[in-house]
Amino acid sequence: MADLFGIGLSGLKSAQTQLSVTGQNISNVNTPGYSRQTAVQSTQLPTFTGAGYIGNGSKVVDVDRIYNQFLTNQVRSSTSSNAEVKAFQSQMEQLNTLVSSSATGITPGLQNYFDALQTAIEDPSNLPARQLFLSEAEGLASRFNTVQSSLAGQNQFIGQQMSTLADQASRLSATIAEFNDSIAKAAANGAQPNDLLDSRDEAVRELSKLIGISVVPQDDNQINVFVGSGQPLVVGSEASTLSVRNGASDPSRVDVVLTSGGSTQDITSLLSGGELGGLVRYRQDVLDQAMNSIGRLSLSIANEFNQQQGQGLDRNGNAGSLLFNDINSDALVDGRSRARANNSDPNAKLDVLITDTSQLGTSDYEVVFSSSTEFTVRRTSDNKVTGPYDLTSAPPPELDGISIELSAGSVGAGDRFLLTPTRYAAANIDVVMTEPQELAFAAPASSDANLDNRGTGSITQPVLTGGPSPIDPAALQALLPVDLSYDSATGELTSSSGTLTPSPLVITPGQTNDVELTVGGYTFSMQMSGRPKDGDSFSVNFNTGVADNRNALVMSELQTSKVLGKANGADGFSFVDGYGDLVQRVATFTAQARTDAESTGAVLQQATNNRDSVSAVSLDEEAANLIKFEQYYNASAQVIQVARSLFDTLLSSIR
Repeated sequence: MADLFGIGLSGLKSAQTQLSVTGQNISNVNTPGYSRQTAVQSTQLPTFTGAGYIGNGSKVVDVDRIYNQFLTNQVRSSTSSNAEVKAFQSQMEQLNTLVSSSATGITPGLQNYFDALQTAIEDPSNLPARQLFLSEAEGLASRFNTVQSSLAGQNQFIGQQMSTLADQASRLSATIAEFNDSIAKAAANGAQPNDLLDSRDEAVRELSKLIGISVVPQDDNQINVFVGSGQPLVVGSEASTLSVRNGASDPSRVDVVLTSGGSTQDITSLLSGGELGGLVRYRQDVLDQAMNSIGRLSLSIANEFNQQQGQGLDRNGNAGSLLFNDINSDALVDGRSRARANNSDPNAKLDVLITDTSQLGTSDYEVVFSSSTEFTVRRTSDNKVTGPYDLTSAPPPELDGISIELSAGSVGAGDRFLLTPTRYAAANIDVVMTEPQELAFAAPASSDANLDNRGTGSITQPVLTGGPSPIDPAALQALLPVDLSYDSATGELTSSSGTLTPSPLVITPGQTNDVELTVGGYTFSMQMSGRPKDGDSFSVNFNTGVADNRNALVMSELQTSKVLGKANGADGFSFVDGYGDLVQRVATFTAQARTDAESTGAVLQQATNNRDSVSAVSLDEEAANLIKFEQYYNASAQVIQVARSLFDTLLSSIR
């Protein structure tokens, strides 16, 4: 009877364990990262008798975790990729709305600006029309300020978000290290701590959402976690910490640093994957370019219109003054150079001046000094290094439309500076003109044909193509008029003063002839056509008409003129095309981010489904197991009942 009692009792215990495991599975059906478990049952060692070996029941030898490492790694990898893309997409959607919206975009402001200019051109002496143009200029400047403010706010928000994510990653790293320690101690007893392993895997998965990681297992059931290019985040039961600090080269943004022991390493450029990787990629590949592109556009608009203002006369007969603030004003120059914190002289400062807006790009630059005067420049967009340049040379070294000079302090070998010539320009563009009559719509000179001319020769109005900017009306008025006379015997055009180019200037009657007059440093270009006769004369006069709109017409041509992107001999493009290119690139990035989010989401879902098909709890299966093991339990109890009945019968027969 004792054997039958033991067999029934062992079955009862096995059934009870099976029911407990099944209950554990059911209760954790919604627990993230939980892997279903199953009890491994085997027979107990049999007893040898004269009739052979007779069994002694069953026992549960282990509780297995239904788990596939490969599928878990797939889920972790796809989680990291999807989180990166979603973080990138979230920022892209904001930027796309900002630059393409009719309320905040630059294109509507540009159109209104040039439309108002066209209205003023039709009646250049009309003050309300001039005031409308001035108001639209202020509106355009305000749009630039708003876009720059929004981008700066996004940059600040990204910094705050990176700080939060770094703190979360540090807490998860510490949790993983604690799990490592607990698992190693539990596994030393000879059994796998299934629930601890599941919890650690879930913590690793959560970490992969924040930052791209690689996981390397150890022999003692612990794991090591690395970030970047192999920087240790978790090694056994020791965890490093992630945090952010102001950038060494650009204090306006934060960098991610890894602190391990007593050492700290900047790993920002090494990050990929996870939300942190997505934010860093967006900031580096998109946000910087967008800020630089909009800044370049604002600088070009301000410079082109200011220069053209200086080539004309306002309604009071004065040289045109600045419409927008000077692109090399102290406020704008101040934000173009940032010294590294560990430079030899913390007070050293470089001045970056814009010399040619048509040559400007959208890149930042890193200046590295090899001595107190010699330096090289690395363009960050393509890592092209130029130089060496001499800081003491006159004029100052120039490249890509900028010049570099030391304005304060001193420099030494190893010192570095980050140059951002265009990044913050849009924040400070402003209209400095206050009176509409100061708009220089009139050209400085006009031409007339002598009323006594006998031929059909005519000359176009002069266009100022060279000279000081702004012009000096008093000096120019003293130089003009200049009389131009035609000699039919030689076919030459001569001038009463100044120089004609080419010299001698031979006129071919009946054709269009280019005429260039230089007087007192001012150069005017004109064209003569028709058939002049001997003695016919023309004059170039100082312009005194307030209804003249020729300089304003030149301003209006800036709408389609190729004034941007002429570096390295490129053909260039207009204001509208420059901004349109930014909008198009942002839209392309946004569309690609949406596609990537959809595809990585599908990959993640498939990887999750694959993992769940092996490890997830099926309530239908567990319900069936409940019935099965309940019957097993009842049957084992019945075996014990039979053994008891037999034993009672035996006792009765003895009595």
